[in-house]
Amino acid sequence: MSLTLTPALTPALAPTLALLPDFALILLGASLRRVLHLGDHFWAGLEKLVYYVLFPALLFNGLVKARIDWAAAGPLLAVVMGAMATGMVLGYGARFFRLTPMSFASQYQCAFRFNSYIGLAVAGKLYGVPGIAAMAIVVGVMVPPANMAAVWMLARHGEASVWRELVKNPLILATLAGVAANVAGFQPPEVLLQFLGRLGEAAIALGLLAVGAGLRGTGAKVGAGAAAAAAGYLLAVKLIAMPLAALGLIRWFGLTGVYAGVALVFAALPTASSAYILAQRMGGDGPRVAWLISVSTVLGMLTLPFWLAWR
Repeated sequence: MSLTLTPALTPALAPTLALLPDFALILLGASLRRVLHLGDHFWAGLEKLVYYVLFPALLFNGLVKARIDWAAAGPLLAVVMGAMATGMVLGYGARFFRLTPMSFASQYQCAFRFNSYIGLAVAGKLYGVPGIAAMAIVVGVMVPPANMAAVWMLARHGEASVWRELVKNPLILATLAGVAANVAGFQPPEVLLQFLGRLGEAAIALGLLAVGAGLRGTGAKVGAGAAAAAAGYLLAVKLIAMPLAALGLIRWFGLTGVYAGVALVFAALPTASSAYILAQRMGGDGPRVAWLISVSTVLGMLTLPFWLAWR
């Protein structure tokens, strides 16, 4: 007896089935952490490798190889900027839940920061090379403002320098280098492109495994009352309000095809795991940020296919 999907169910299930391998990598990372007992040191080292080496190589390689038509990409960037602006504005509402200033500053970034590892994997799975190129443009343009807003808020309530944090950020440096090389028409030697390509290939799989390994108990609970309400509010902003804003803007700008799909994927992504690293490094409320990242990632496995199917 064979199992077939009815035509009515196929469009709704297609995004879920297409994303299963990537979500399986996330779950595998969570399982490996518990089964192999590799310890925090191993996973912290893997996260650093992805964050400082592999992912910057993927960004630079994608930007330097893509022939970016900024006029055609204009509506796409307008949609993702509008969606992120929605998250930034609504995320500020968490301030009214009586959080401490530093806890608010730490959790605020969870309303709009996006997991680029998942974004690039999903775009490639659903739309192939054009999807990866479009998402590379989006990530390259949106990483700087997302990091600037997160660092600025934490620096305001801490003792860190905003500009010092920004100039050291490997994602921003790789983005600026890739855009500059693209605009200048620089074509790296084939050997260098192959080298960067190998690093980029490793970035997706290892990045998703690291995301899964990050789904761990942090020793801190979300709490009750105002703290729980603030967490629920931030999750709703990231996983519901931002995709809704993107859908409205997609229709407003008449975006279609790959660009429409990539814009919606971007808006529906869970919070970046690097938000925890930033909060910890700048003396913020790391445990609560880690909790929000974990929950948004688990919920994102359900909400991301839903938004894609609904479109």
